[in-house]
Amino acid sequence: MQSIFGTDGIRGRYNEEITYSLAYKVGFALGSNLEKKNPILIGRDTRISGDILLQAITEGINDSGKKFINLGICPTPAIPFLIKKENLSSGIMISASHNPPEYNGIKIFDHNGQKITNSFENKIQKLIEESNQNISVSPKVRLLNTDKDLMDIYIKSLIQTMGGENLGGLKIILDTCHGSATSCAKKIFESLGADVRVINNSKNGTKINLNCGSTNLEPLKKALKESPADMGFSFDGDADRVIGVDSKGNVLDGDHILFLWGRELMEQKLLTNNLLISTQMANLGFENAWRKIGGILYRTNVGDKYVYEALKEKKAFLGGEQSGHILSKINNFSGDGILTALQISKYCKQKKINLNDWLKSSFEPFPQNLTNINLDFNINKLNPKTKLLIIQTLENFQEMYSHNCKVYIRPSGTEPVIRVLVEAKNQRKVDSLSSEIKNKLFLEINKIIN
Repeated sequence: MQSIFGTDGIRGRYNEEITYSLAYKVGFALGSNLEKKNPILIGRDTRISGDILLQAITEGINDSGKKFINLGICPTPAIPFLIKKENLSSGIMISASHNPPEYNGIKIFDHNGQKITNSFENKIQKLIEESNQNISVSPKVRLLNTDKDLMDIYIKSLIQTMGGENLGGLKIILDTCHGSATSCAKKIFESLGADVRVINNSKNGTKINLNCGSTNLEPLKKALKESPADMGFSFDGDADRVIGVDSKGNVLDGDHILFLWGRELMEQKLLTNNLLISTQMANLGFENAWRKIGGILYRTNVGDKYVYEALKEKKAFLGGEQSGHILSKINNFSGDGILTALQISKYCKQKKINLNDWLKSSFEPFPQNLTNINLDFNINKLNPKTKLLIIQTLENFQEMYSHNCKVYIRPSGTEPVIRVLVEAKNQRKVDSLSSEIKNKLFLEINKIIN
């Protein structure tokens, strides 16, 4: 059996890769492997399938002899924060993050609020493989109470990261993308005195991430144009990512967030060796500008777990991904889109500068194009020989085209696509190479499969 775990927990289409039976077995396996008797904390985003997966997981936990607490709809980072704060044994977030509504996923955290290790994943996988029975959907639909007090503790913790600074006088638009941020983002910004307008703020699991949120900034840009504000922030489905937009429609992505926030921390002498952690996707313009002011950029493989490992290993303060997944020491390196948006807003208020002017002081990015090759199969489900051939082909293409430009090709860890990143000083070269690589690579992969 191929591993059910990808780069960020278990993820797939509901009722295909992610089933009631699998969710039950995950809950049972997790409960059976935990030594601590304290409850397991569970949260979810707004997806329609979240309720049924929640029921399956809690049935499994109950049958393992362990207890659980239901946090309800919440941002993913609420789970690791509250595990540590309340001394809980573990936690689960039911979410497929930035993926469309038909997907769902299961992210598991240990008693320290950290994503479980590969060895613990293997223990869960082993128990699931040993369980041959197919668990059918329970006829008893249990209404599970949510713990609102715990959610309030998480909300207060975010407000406390502001160090007493308020956001009075700032007009801010939030795109909560019908996801987890609908549970608290508006409340948090308003409690800090900001004049807040929210779009896509209904808890609608059929619309989560659809033409909105951090992967589609057009609704936020339109809202900023129609109702001028100082800045806007767009979250993904489980609110662990955020992308900013200034009053003129310019984009503040994860690279710009790291550069601007990192520069503030550098001036405060809070960065270990002036070090930032990012991934192979980080823009070369960002790296060059950061080095120019005396900083060091350390790159990891794509995935927040690799960024997290490097942050801990190198004792760094700040790291993240271009996609807007930012990890900081403030909350023990749990990526939190709302926390990131608050920090950016706080700096603008403290510096008495609008986001547009602050963004102008950032780096000039190299032209970059990220395209997807859509597949009608999951690479991880292929036989080892075919999978190896495809991986070798991707590596060959990457090496072949990486002359006087940057080419980075990788299979997605969560979707049946191959991501092709091309970056160079010339936009025309970026566009032509992207098209050429995408077309030729598609043909080569089809030859291997057929």
